[in-house]
Amino acid sequence: MTLSADAAKAGIDAQLSVLSATNTFIHSNPELAYEEVKAHDHFVETLTKLGFKVTPHAYGVPTSFLAEYGTGGRLVVYNAEYDALPGVGHACGHNLIATASFSAFLGAVAALKAAGPGVQGRVQLLGTPAEEGGGGKIKLIKAGAYKGVDACLMVHPAPSAASLAAAAGAVAAKSESGGMSAALAKAAAAGVNEVANVKMLACVKYTILFEGREAHAAMAPWAGVNALDAVCLSYNGISMLRQQIHPHERIHGIFREAGTRPNVTPAHTAVDYYVRSDTLAHAEALWRRVKACFEGAALATGCKVSYVPINTYADLRSSPGLCHAYVEAQPHGTAIYSTPVDFMAGSTDMGNVCYECPGFHGAFGIDTPHGAGNHTPGFTGAAGTEDAFQRAVQCGRGMAVVGLKVLDDAEFAASIRTAWEADMVAAKAEYEG
Repeated sequence: MTLSADAAKAGIDAQLSVLSATNTFIHSNPELAYEEVKAHDHFVETLTKLGFKVTPHAYGVPTSFLAEYGTGGRLVVYNAEYDALPGVGHACGHNLIATASFSAFLGAVAALKAAGPGVQGRVQLLGTPAEEGGGGKIKLIKAGAYKGVDACLMVHPAPSAASLAAAAGAVAAKSESGGMSAALAKAAAAGVNEVANVKMLACVKYTILFEGREAHAAMAPWAGVNALDAVCLSYNGISMLRQQIHPHERIHGIFREAGTRPNVTPAHTAVDYYVRSDTLAHAEALWRRVKACFEGAALATGCKVSYVPINTYADLRSSPGLCHAYVEAQPHGTAIYSTPVDFMAGSTDMGNVCYECPGFHGAFGIDTPHGAGNHTPGFTGAAGTEDAFQRAVQCGRGMAVVGLKVLDDAEFAASIRTAWEADMVAAKAEYEG
């Protein structure tokens, strides 16, 4: 192998102070989707000081950036997320995602430099804002960010096996059922802290608008057409629908607008709904069933209903070849290919990237307080610890090694490309069928 894994790991270790400063800065300055100005500027300034050519506001997305190193050959991209959540900051640990990808990028660059002039291959660190519902990667895809990419990699934090085992054990103690906690405890005792092939759901998102007619709710209620009734009727219909969906499927929504005053019949209401399933095709099919609940509520109440698409996150289809390579790159026994105990079960716009090029989206565990899963205040605190930082950097080391294999091993790169193309044919057939 021309490109040295040892050189990559040494390159990461040489920049630990820079990586730590970035991790701390992002965690201490949480910014919402498309508002990540401080994070964007910090990355641009830091990468420029390190001597990289950096493109701010990359691909026309104001809080995206792009740094690149190398010439010719194949191209590997590392996604850096850094948006936060309202009220709870980095409760999904995107500071750690950014840190892991930054680490991997610096490691791959170090290996390319150590190999000397004439070595072919390019690596990019791409700032990908607004993963938390905003579909930042979808905008980047439309702008051409992933064209010609041979592999795109990132990792995501979740509660560690030890944390999950402790929480499951507490539940098992009350329910006299210890199966889940026993499996997790076994994984924790074995030192397993990472899962390469994580399953995440496709997610179809819509804003639904009902239009009725105002009236004085006391003096002439018969003159009104109540849009809030339509919302409530559809909500109850969807709640009943949940009894007849698959265990892995999810439907959840919020009321955005539900009237102004009790004595005015609500004429305009708005709700946001997310509909999730294991594939794009299944998520779209489930959405059609959910939509029927809105149509029925509109018919029953006499309201008009309309639909505004927010965005759609595709199901996560990580490359098996990249996943196996990642497991091999990490210290023996710390990473496994997959597990029946899901670390994650949400959705991500990295799924859309996996429809554009071979992708990898692993999960790694951080120690969290009892019951503190992703999107909780307890996870926010855990994501800011030194131990969580070190675990993110270790993931970066693994991703650097996998990226180098893509750049250096033509047979491996061709195999993951062939497998990805076959998977896309299957996905298209399912969607169109």
